[in-house]
Amino acid sequence: METVLKNTSIVKERFLEIRNQTELICKSLQPEDVSIQPAEFVSPPKWHLAHSTWFFEQFILTKYKSDYEVFNDDFAYYFNSYYNNVGERVLRAERGTMTRPTLSEVLKYRTYVNQQLSEFITEGLSEEILNVLEIGLQHEQQHQELLIYDIKYIFGQQPSFPILDFTVQLQKETQSQQFIPIKDGIYEIGHNNNAFCFDNELGRHKVYLHNFEISNRLVTNSEYIEFIEAGGYEDFNLWHADGWTFIQENALNSPLYWHNISDKWHQYTLNGFVEIDGDLPVNHVSFYEAFAYAQWKGMRLPTEFEWEVASKQFKHGQLWEWTNSAYLPYPNYTKVEGALGEYNGKFMVNQMVLRGGSIATSKNHCRPTYRNFFQTDMRWLFSGIRLAK
Repeated sequence: METVLKNTSIVKERFLEIRNQTELICKSLQPEDVSIQPAEFVSPPKWHLAHSTWFFEQFILTKYKSDYEVFNDDFAYYFNSYYNNVGERVLRAERGTMTRPTLSEVLKYRTYVNQQLSEFITEGLSEEILNVLEIGLQHEQQHQELLIYDIKYIFGQQPSFPILDFTVQLQKETQSQQFIPIKDGIYEIGHNNNAFCFDNELGRHKVYLHNFEISNRLVTNSEYIEFIEAGGYEDFNLWHADGWTFIQENALNSPLYWHNISDKWHQYTLNGFVEIDGDLPVNHVSFYEAFAYAQWKGMRLPTEFEWEVASKQFKHGQLWEWTNSAYLPYPNYTKVEGALGEYNGKFMVNQMVLRGGSIATSKNHCRPTYRNFFQTDMRWLFSGIRLAK
């Protein structure tokens, strides 16, 4: 296997920088914070720290480094996420039951794998290994964002509403709302350059779009409060049947982390518990809520293709933006062999696409072709609304 010797110092520096960023996000957490799992969709911070480490051990070190000694034979079972090709694992809902290994052991694991992989990088890597390393780094950056979601959910269930010593701050939507017209026609969709992308962005293809208009900004808190006060959560005509069942069964009448105190709306943020700023974009809404709000306004959510075509004409990256597109493969989508083929393809059912990135997203992921995806009832992600008509 031919090695690529050039720029090993740059590769190593980037690897260690991304690994350090994960720990930086967690620097203000206490040991009591790192193992808790208040909901099935939340993973404990300790699990993220270990799983992102296991990824490099499993897919690079054990496969390509001939003299590598696994840190702990049990960790593959503890910290595999959903890769059936590489063996059994702790069920997702039970990640929060693991008080062992301890945080100290997990941090030692990270240090060990960092040292081993840094040495391996210095020796020079083949193009094949460099490609897997890049997926591992992109994967860790995805987990950095999930870490922020999960820490906020964990803190948001605490009566003390802790503050995270890591700045994550939305900016006000200062523009007056205008609608950008996009002419009908045939457009090309999908990734189209040599920079990294995930396999679900590939299969560049043509789509036909009818004339449409799309908002130049996100829906704000004050606009969403108008929806609440107009009885938006009480009018079944605005909701999908599943959405109506979801808000009824969970007694929802506002976005996640909102609290009405003495007739004033407040919300928990990672910077503390504050009165809602009406000019900030509304955050932590499910697809159901985004759809219902659009219905109430007499508009709709854009499709992911409309969003991609129009994205050059507005700013994005504050919140992931729900689209009205199901998460499906593009034409000629190809799933790679083995465990890494499980990364995206097997989730292409019962999910909706979000576009644009968020303040918790690594900036190199905020590209117009990036396809995020979640189930319709998920609210703990940093999600907002952009209207179309």
